Amino acid sequence: MNSFGRKFRVHIFGESHGVSVGVTIDGCPAGVLLLAEDFNADLQRRKAGGAGTTPRIEEDSPKILSGVFNDKTTGAPVTILFENNNIKSADYESLQATPRPGHADFVLHKKFNGYNDYRGGGHSSGRLTLALVAAGVVAKKILQGITISAGLVEAGGNKNIEEAINNAIKQQDSIGGIVECKTSGLPVGLGEPFFDSLESLIGHAVFSIPAIKGIEFGSGFMAAKMMGSQHNDAIIDAKGTTATNNAGGINGGISNGNDLMFRVAVKPTSSTPKVQQTWNNQTQSVQSFQIKGRHDLCIALRVPVVIEAVTAMVLADFQLLELFKTQ
Repeated sequence: MNSFGRKFRVHIFGESHGVSVGVTIDGCPAGVLLLAEDFNADLQRRKAGGAGTTPRIEEDSPKILSGVFNDKTTGAPVTILFENNNIKSADYESLQATPRPGHADFVLHKKFNGYNDYRGGGHSSGRLTLALVAAGVVAKKILQGITISAGLVEAGGNKNIEEAINNAIKQQDSIGGIVECKTSGLPVGLGEPFFDSLESLIGHAVFSIPAIKGIEFGSGFMAAKMMGSQHNDAIIDAKGTTATNNAGGINGGISNGNDLMFRVAVKPTSSTPKVQQTWNNQTQSVQSFQIKGRHDLCIALRVPVVIEAVTAMVLADFQLLELFKTQ
């Protein structure tokens, strides 16, 4: 549904063109210093405005509604709200008849019997990643001594990101990208074998981000081309440090103390300016269709901070679960 986590539990709400979007975090420990300005750096990284991003600019000023008193978390649920002020809902009126190719319009209409909010994608919009970033800010505060860093390493098949974006602008078509995430300082022992493996839950959280189509840990799919003696990471000290990191910091679903490394594939933004074909529910025929509205040509530019956020959510949840086991 709309919640994730067991001890650090995140619930997101709102719609792209609704009154607001936000997040409620249950299970945040009491006594964590939390100020509105703590969110600024990560929210700014997610914000549009640069080349290749949507012209829709929102203030994205966080309103902490509950769970904080005298600048410290109280142990009660923390609710953070963001108002939607820069909306142009009229751009989406045609979606009732012509669902956009690549978007969730068609399946949402079928799943919710036409009651879904179709404006800007409604609750399935990338606008909701704002709530994930806010949750990530809180999660990062819990993860003392652990650093998470993600960045765009490739866009449109090109490692020269600026060149790739300029080419997309020139062609007026969208492109995807590859985001790499590294987490340092993890202890040995986070994660469980099988269903609650560290890879399983990171994958679960990562795929909650719209436009993500793939994930690989360590050497990833290249492992299928390697010999076991090549892929195995030699342990070189009593701490479990390895000479290589083909495993991506995870063995048997459990963190091994080395850097947690993974990469994700971000698809091209479905809302490309190019003329496409789609089904018209009113005329019962295929027709030419051009998407209106304000959209990113390369949504991958804004994904790294969201990847960091969901990674922090998973790790904070695991850390609190380990703490719970020792009590």
